[in-house]
Amino acid sequence: MSRTLFRSTLSVSVLSLVLLGACSDDTNEGGTGTKADPLANASPVAEQYAKNVHANYSEILDKARALKTAVDAFVATPSAATQQAAKDAWVAARLPYGPSEVYRFYGGPIDDEETGPEGAINAWPLDENFIDYTRDDEDAGIINHPELVADLTKDVIRGENEKGGEKNISTGYHAIEFLLWGQDDEDPKLKTAGQRPFTDYVTSGGTAKNQERRGQYLKLVAEILVEDLEQVAAAWEPGKDNYAKTFVADPKDAVTKMLTGMGSMANAELSGERMTVAYKNRGQEDEHSCFSDTTNADILGNFVGIQNVYLGKYGSTDGPGLDELVKAVDPALDAQMKSELDAALAAVNALQAVPFDFAIDAADGTPERDNVLKAIQAIRKTAPTIIQIGQKLGVEFKLEEPSETL
Repeated sequence: MSRTLFRSTLSVSVLSLVLLGACSDDTNEGGTGTKADPLANASPVAEQYAKNVHANYSEILDKARALKTAVDAFVATPSAATQQAAKDAWVAARLPYGPSEVYRFYGGPIDDEETGPEGAINAWPLDENFIDYTRDDEDAGIINHPELVADLTKDVIRGENEKGGEKNISTGYHAIEFLLWGQDDEDPKLKTAGQRPFTDYVTSGGTAKNQERRGQYLKLVAEILVEDLEQVAAAWEPGKDNYAKTFVADPKDAVTKMLTGMGSMANAELSGERMTVAYKNRGQEDEHSCFSDTTNADILGNFVGIQNVYLGKYGSTDGPGLDELVKAVDPALDAQMKSELDAALAAVNALQAVPFDFAIDAADGTPERDNVLKAIQAIRKTAPTIIQIGQKLGVEFKLEEPSETL
């Protein structure tokens, strides 16, 4: 996995980037903006972004509720079939979450310093032995120490999150992932995910210890996830007196935040924390969704989120995007951004053939490992162009810097 997700509460190196950008002539070829005011028509772009964000979070919430239902069914009747159904529901719930992570890095509803639940939703990496047994310690974790954490409630589990250390993660997608799959401690060459037996939840004659308590914990964490996502989705609901209303009221600030999210995801979070760290360390523990071996889907989703924001897209919806503003003031820069996004998407798609841990563990010079390097470089290449776009549109912003670079 990578470091605990970049949140505004995390101490990181922030570079105040010098706004670059080549000069162009004063011809306004197409689009709806003007050289005098490149953000004159930014309102529809901000409104489309807010609409897409709400649609994304609504889909995420629906899938999280379906995950909770599947988890409840698994705990009620543990079997190989109900466990697989819960795993399938987890994978389905993760797919729309990946594109949503570009809505971070500017102190919005997901990662507001005071109220943002991002750290409870998607924090990682987690120390597995903070929650449950591991291959090295069958008595590890909150689940196996009722004398330390007697009553499992949502408030108690929330209170344990990051207690004593940022890897002491007790909630969120990856806590659920670990409880469903268990550790993935096999050789990456086997291309297998975690192999937790469903009998860990069978209360009579099952495997491991504290089966009933494990099931209780899993159900509560799934419920917490739904509650946290409800909070974020409500903040973007249209027609309400909420964050979305404030966001669209100031189009220049909205565009600044959109570019900040895109740039920080491309420059630091995705290409850096989630990919470069794992690439350099060759470690399963450094990949994002390491228990289920679905990290490639995370990477693809994260990148598609960047592309969606630029183009004003989400799913089948295609509305005004940043591309229209850029094309109005510098068609060549718009074409450059789109070309770089297409190239990066192709590089990310090339990763999907094998599990991410297999690729990063492969020998130098192999196609699988080279594909990871090419994807990192292609994603990172978009960041300077995003900076140039900010200069052309007359906005200033800061991007996160990665903790590791190639």
